[in-house]
Amino acid sequence: MTIRIGNAPCSWGVEFASDPRNPSWQTVLKECAQAGYKGIELGPVGFMPEDPAVLAEALDEHDLELIGGVVFRPFHDPAQWDDVLDASVRTCKALVAHGARHLVLIDSISPRRAPTAGRAGEAEQMGPDEWRAFRDRIAHVARLGAEEFGLTVGIHAHAAGFIDFEPELERLLDEVDPSVLKICFDTGHHTYAGFDPVAFMKRHAGRISYMHFKDIDTVVCADVVANRTGFYDACGQGIFCNLGKGSVDFSAVRDVLVDHGFEGWCTVEQDCDPTLGGRPVVDAIANREYLESIGFK
Repeated sequence: MTIRIGNAPCSWGVEFASDPRNPSWQTVLKECAQAGYKGIELGPVGFMPEDPAVLAEALDEHDLELIGGVVFRPFHDPAQWDDVLDASVRTCKALVAHGARHLVLIDSISPRRAPTAGRAGEAEQMGPDEWRAFRDRIAHVARLGAEEFGLTVGIHAHAAGFIDFEPELERLLDEVDPSVLKICFDTGHHTYAGFDPVAFMKRHAGRISYMHFKDIDTVVCADVVANRTGFYDACGQGIFCNLGKGSVDFSAVRDVLVDHGFEGWCTVEQDCDPTLGGRPVVDAIANREYLESIGFK
């Protein structure tokens, strides 16, 4: 069994390709390699070069493998379907061009859900017709990625979207063919939502194809949930602390993965605010060293 540890541009504060606050893609690749990682995610499509020759040369220069890519778009909004589909196709093409395996689907933040991140009992729910259409849009992109591009597609719960809390995630899993939709499981978002990530992993280990590693600062999380703080403000307040410094039991996470024969990549995603003058490369090194100290290599 082989578990490999990668990192992602969001650990450098890259959430949206056009954000002028982003570091350069060259800096992210260079610092990811300097921090000792051998794999990296694509980041939001358009952040890394979409010319395969340009990106391939840069990945080779830094001895990095492209792991996968995320479609973080409003699957909940039918008016933005063209944007969702465009991002999905472009991401698939980029992943295939570089031999990456994982396509991750995330319903992005909705104004209807933003005030209730971490408050499952208060969150607005879709009606039956809206849910079916929403589910079918996710399933459409999952089939596209799996059947047309040969990728492994995983759904990823995210704070303040319509796949945020455990019951919504499990409902989607029940209703979409597991041959086209797996789970990209994020330890931090599951904790932020108020649920036990290790218990979920034990129930669904057979469907988890890919992992995102985040830790949660318990004090910050309680504060942002109580104050209905927006997701990106919560990131700026340090809700996603260095691995091993928060409430996620990564030794137990490791044990579930090992016990179920998990193979492949687990990617560190320590979302941060790029304007705060942090040192992502220092955090990236610390996170890698922590994971190695508890048996991840």
